[in-house]
Amino acid sequence: MSEGRTCCWLCERPIGTIVQYHHPVPKAKKGRFTVPVHPICHKAIHANFTNAELARIGEDREAMLANDAIAKFVRWVADKPPDFHAPTR
Repeated sequence: MSEGRTCCWLCERPIGTIVQYHHPVPKAKKGRFTVPVHPICHKAIHANFTNAELARIGEDREAMLANDAIAKFVRWVADKPPDFHAPTR
């Protein structure tokens, strides 16, 4: 990562012009800390995990990547440009 450049917490690609902030522990579960993510990555996280699951995983990115769907998504999005967008299933 180059200095001054923010990377996505999930996929580790540079953040583009649009950044969202994900609560690894959901606000509904008393989470306060946020991490920068691409909108498409944020959608993928919430499409694959419930708030209860996210609360258990917390800030453990490696545990999130152990999910097959998330691992497949991260591999797929790895070579996309920072502002890439596509529908999330």
